[in-house]
Amino acid sequence: MKIHEYQGKEIFRKYGVPTPRGILATSPSEAEAAAKQLATPIVVVKSQVHAGGRGKGTFVDSDGGRGVRLAKSAAEARTFAEAMLGKTLVTIQTGAEGAKVHKLYVEEGLDIGRELYLGVTLDRDNGRMSIMASTEGGVEIEEVAATHPEKILKAAIDPAVGFQAFQGRQLAFGLGLEGPTVGKFVKFCDALAKVVDGTDAALVEVNPLVITKGGEVIALDAKLEFDDNALFRHGDLQSFRDPLEEDPREREAKEFDLAYISLSGNIGCMVNGAGLAMATMDIIQYCGGMPANFLDVGGGADAKKVTAAFKLILADPAVKAVFVNIFGGIMKCDVIADGVLTAAKEVGLKVPLVVRLEGTNVELGKKKFAESGMNIITADTMLEGAQKAVAAAGGK
Repeated sequence: MKIHEYQGKEIFRKYGVPTPRGILATSPSEAEAAAKQLATPIVVVKSQVHAGGRGKGTFVDSDGGRGVRLAKSAAEARTFAEAMLGKTLVTIQTGAEGAKVHKLYVEEGLDIGRELYLGVTLDRDNGRMSIMASTEGGVEIEEVAATHPEKILKAAIDPAVGFQAFQGRQLAFGLGLEGPTVGKFVKFCDALAKVVDGTDAALVEVNPLVITKGGEVIALDAKLEFDDNALFRHGDLQSFRDPLEEDPREREAKEFDLAYISLSGNIGCMVNGAGLAMATMDIIQYCGGMPANFLDVGGGADAKKVTAAFKLILADPAVKAVFVNIFGGIMKCDVIADGVLTAAKEVGLKVPLVVRLEGTNVELGKKKFAESGMNIITADTMLEGAQKAVAAAGGK
């Protein structure tokens, strides 16, 4: 689950991470009032969307301005809000379709001396949450990793003892910090590590982390992502979910407990098991196609759940063919067949359907497809199924 910057900063303050003062605004008048209340020479008007690169992003249906703007008066904050709210912001992370801005965060301007990067996420090489720091604040960390990997400093957090002060000092010295700022940076890192530990966050990112000209260490941004599998332990975080920021199909998938992620291809995939789903997407690409989604119906799905999954796939107008790839263990092939046939009849299937079944009740499942009277393309192997799906979608 992703959350907005203003929500992330609310969590930061709870754990003692320093942030600028800011006020949420959902209308131009609220933005103007917020600027007056903050009463600083400059306020920053920030678009609130679940995507990075807002400062470099542009509005495609407004004045073409950036997603983050500096206002020198309350009246200017209102003008900016009028040009931003309800408009579509395109950033490096939204894709060409962009994201509609429904909320703004009006924040006090700071006297910035330096901009750094600081993040905490899982380092899969050592299996531990690790702090990453870089002098390249304000730049996407992926870009830094690709062009200047030597500028990324890391410190792994031992789960038995937690973040240690010496690790913070090593990072601070590596970033070129001096004097009292070093101690403030160490405290900042410690607080950020406590955010991760206290919320089960999968990612906490501060970009930029600023060092003010007075030597203060402050989070100018806040990006947090949470593992959905851990949210049952954090009922308070559930209220941060913003349905307006989620893909409608992904939102509907959650209602049926389906693991669904929309992608940019044209071959819809319905698979049971995350590993098989990943392999299915890989083999589709190997055969020259592109998957339109990741969809794992799980091992214990019934016909109702399968029907819902199939409808989700077909709701995507980009889908030109559907590949159903099922290995029947706990999930029975005949149950899959019932769900697929029910959904196909309800929605009036208009795209080619390729089915590969193997496992429990496979012959019964194949029989149901054969006797359905529908134009279903069958395959005996995953490779054969992928090849037929790619061909049916207009590929090779």
